Amino acid sequence: MPVDFKLYLITDRKQIKMPLSAAVRLALEGGVRAVQLREKGLPIRELLALSQELRAMTKEFGAKLFINDQVDVAVAVEADGVHLGHASMPAAAVRKIVGTKLMIGVSTHTVEEARLAESAGADFVTFGPIYETPSKMQLGAPIGLDALRSAKRAVDIPIFALGGIRGSNIGHVLWAGAYGVSMISAIFGAEDIRKRAKNLSEMINIVDRSICVQCGRR
Repeated sequence: MPVDFKLYLITDRKQIKMPLSAAVRLALEGGVRAVQLREKGLPIRELLALSQELRAMTKEFGAKLFINDQVDVAVAVEADGVHLGHASMPAAAVRKIVGTKLMIGVSTHTVEEARLAESAGADFVTFGPIYETPSKMQLGAPIGLDALRSAKRAVDIPIFALGGIRGSNIGHVLWAGAYGVSMISAIFGAEDIRKRAKNLSEMINIVDRSICVQCGRR
């Protein structure tokens, strides 16, 4: 399956004041076309029920659904893919299990990790934190745009910049080589989630067009 989205929403029910499914629907209405369900600590039955609900919702909007870590849940609800972290089953092992039925995203924080993810069969990687962000403090200092540029040169699969991405710096990460952006609080922290998602989607499209025009002149 092609990576046909640019704005990758990662869920975090702790950052919203409404049911998670309601917040995701608002984001989808605003133009988000890929959602990663990342709700660690939920009992498996609750996670499965939520996954089924979001699967139906994302299909309604023609959007993709990724399940964090839980390959079995992703298969059970017929999600589009699974997203793997450092503590997850290795990407190469997951690829042997799911074949081409599921897309695989992998969280990476160094150029070498991105390279290894690609060689293991990942369809795309998230890469960061690019900027300082409270949700990624445990990963250490931000790695910055230079690391993103290096990762772009090192791999051929799409890279989604992660960590501290806002409307004010979307252009910077896309020009540095990111295929798209991955966000949590920039969307879920907004007073109007639908409007914020719409604005961010439009902003990404504008920057992409500018990059295409510039590349066409070279």
